[in-house]
Amino acid sequence: MDDIFEKFYRNVTENNLIKPKDNIVAGISGGIDSVVLLDLLVRLRAIFDYNLYVAHVNHGVRGIEADRDEKFVERLSNQYSVPFYSTKVDMNGFAKEKKISSEEAGRILRYGFFRKILNEVGGGKIAVAHNKNDQAETVMLRIIRGTGIDGLRGMQFKAQDIIRPILNIKRNELNEYLLSYGLDHVDDYTNVETIYQRNRVRLELFPYIEENFNPNIVDSLYRLSKNAQIDSDALDEIAEKKYNLLVKKTDNNSIIIEGVLFNKELPAIKNRIIRKAIFCLCDDIIDIEQKHVELIIELLENNKTGKSIDIAKGIIARISYGNLYLEFGKPTEKAFEPKRLTMGDNIIEELRLKLTIEEIDKKDIKYNMLNTKYFDYDKIEWPIILRTRKEGDVFYPLGLGGKKTVKKYFIDKKIPQEERDKIPLVCDNANIIWIIGYDIADIFKITSRTQRVLKMQYQKY
Repeated sequence: MDDIFEKFYRNVTENNLIKPKDNIVAGISGGIDSVVLLDLLVRLRAIFDYNLYVAHVNHGVRGIEADRDEKFVERLSNQYSVPFYSTKVDMNGFAKEKKISSEEAGRILRYGFFRKILNEVGGGKIAVAHNKNDQAETVMLRIIRGTGIDGLRGMQFKAQDIIRPILNIKRNELNEYLLSYGLDHVDDYTNVETIYQRNRVRLELFPYIEENFNPNIVDSLYRLSKNAQIDSDALDEIAEKKYNLLVKKTDNNSIIIEGVLFNKELPAIKNRIIRKAIFCLCDDIIDIEQKHVELIIELLENNKTGKSIDIAKGIIARISYGNLYLEFGKPTEKAFEPKRLTMGDNIIEELRLKLTIEEIDKKDIKYNMLNTKYFDYDKIEWPIILRTRKEGDVFYPLGLGGKKTVKKYFIDKKIPQEERDKIPLVCDNANIIWIIGYDIADIFKITSRTQRVLKMQYQKY
């Protein structure tokens, strides 16, 4: 077993990258790195019985040369007896349409195609040929842009459905492997053009640093990424525990974070809690920058109810009574139509609520049940209606000795504005009897003069 394959094999096994029966889609461009990756993956099949597929994306920017590369990868796949998939895209057109860089457009289109193949073959992983030099370039680019410790981690051997089995192997080692096994490849002239930032780092910055400062800059930056990963993982573990304590509510469209406790955390933990919350909402944080995270943290520190900011990717952050609401898009809600209630069980599907109404003896009252209320039957003007609030509603809260608007009542109870239109009100022909989950009206309370008792009990399902 040669040194490169041994290192590759160790990467696969120690990082649990490939298992028997896995489906692996290898992104192969035809360049040195990807050709070596394909050869290593083919050799690995003799040890692991897994399914290998080759995917090639023609980005449509190099004309005849791009078509040549596609044909080369197809021939290579046939030589290895590996199924071949290819697509042709308009990378620059897509970049212009989405107002993003060509590099970002290429990444989106490539991985979109790779995942389409995975979907066809029943799921699996995407293998790409990022190597140690790529890792060093990534870390350097992030340093130049002003990254934090998470950015210094660079790329990982495994990130969701993407695996990088040669991430710790240098480019010159891959070239030596190619030559020793007599493997053919194609050259991409855009790799030597300095119009791309990554190419300028590779072709201009690194050679200058190697000559004048550190001849082992690639190894040094790779080592930095490993150290940053160790520290970052430790902070992530702490932040995960804090996140579970601070999140008050979560669903497909929103996450609510307890503000007072959040503000007591260290900045590094705050950053991770916010990033995790955003990731839970929209599955990636690629367009979320540190400035966005800092704006959200500042918003919560200032703690002004009703204040909100729009973040990238359609995320809105807002404050309501000391809590942070992170929302992704606007959930569509059905308008709630008033319901006439009857004695017995009333099922309200829109609210996932069961409301039971029955007459009971006064001696059977049990005041210690939070979801159950009792009313003076003879003071109620039937029919009883269940509805949500409307303009001008007034309410006589129990024990107040007077009335207030429902709007003022909700404000005093610190009920978030977006929740107020969802709270069900039990009303008779003239007044609000009960704001479910909160108070009953004083005018319907049980007194010594009460002759008949009406019991109402609600249950969420």
